[in-house]
Amino acid sequence: MVRDRRRFLRAAGAAGFAAMAGCVGGFGEGGGETDASVGMVYATGGLGDDSFNDMAQQGVLQADEEFNISYDEAEPDSVGEFDGAQREFAASGDYDLVSCIGFAQEDALRGNAEEYPDQDFIIVDAGVETDNVRSYNFDEPAGSFLVGHLSGLLTDTEFAAGDSETNPDESVVGFVGGEESPLIESFQAGFEAGVEHANPDAEVLSSYVGDFNDTASGQETARSMYESGADIVFHAAGRTGVGVFQAAESENRFAIGVDDDQSKSQEDYADVILASMVKRVDEAVFSAIESVIDDSFEGGDTEQLGLEDDGIETVYGQSIGDEIPDEIKDEVESSRQEIIDGEIEVPQEL
Repeated sequence: MVRDRRRFLRAAGAAGFAAMAGCVGGFGEGGGETDASVGMVYATGGLGDDSFNDMAQQGVLQADEEFNISYDEAEPDSVGEFDGAQREFAASGDYDLVSCIGFAQEDALRGNAEEYPDQDFIIVDAGVETDNVRSYNFDEPAGSFLVGHLSGLLTDTEFAAGDSETNPDESVVGFVGGEESPLIESFQAGFEAGVEHANPDAEVLSSYVGDFNDTASGQETARSMYESGADIVFHAAGRTGVGVFQAAESENRFAIGVDDDQSKSQEDYADVILASMVKRVDEAVFSAIESVIDDSFEGGDTEQLGLEDDGIETVYGQSIGDEIPDEIKDEVESSRQEIIDGEIEVPQEL
């Protein structure tokens, strides 16, 4: 059920939204009756990251395709802009749902959810326990454990695919984070535990670039790891991770993507991407919009999405994933089931 408070109707679909860095997109022109209006506030790094933000956008695009919604988008450049972007949407009274993408929006949302109690919100990667906010969290450590396990197994194996190869004489892998935070550190914790599960003697090189949108520094950081012997580098760094892929290609090594299947979204680097740790942010956004349309939206709860419900999954690369030995994939799958069954306890923090 759509509320009467929606005063403006916008054109549905890509032609009907405006994506403006640092501010809220303007209203689209024309259009007929839509099933819902949604305001999207993306994480810093913005659209085009072929990762976290783009996965969120896939959710709203799917909802538009299935439900004929209208939507507007905001791409804040800094954490300080989240409050204003959320407030613009909420204060207008035009949106059935405001979607806040990323943990860094938590503080701003706590204030705005209280100030606008009739506005429904969601937040991804954080928890805001307010009646008008539904929170979605993912089991990133478990997913990171699996790609860590894969990396730990492969670094001990003589393996070649595309123009890249491992050096089985050294057991070294790497992790590159974007901004240092408890969430990104949980990726690192899971990854390191997975590597250790495969080989307690393997070395993990870890570093944070300090930015989710610094491809050059991502490349520099990853290149240093490859030059130090890393066969494989996993990133949790948004667009900065593109630099990891660039370094893997130039050093003839391998990389692992995050959030989206980056062997598809970054197909120029598909020949070095062994796998991706996929977070179904798209499904979270889509299901939230669907609940608004079905009049079944329930705030005040946190939905935890993990391996068991495919909220987190390991997806092998489109170009070279098939070349990973089946026995290694079988071991990773066994670990997945052991985590689900509670036989492996994955650390949630460093």
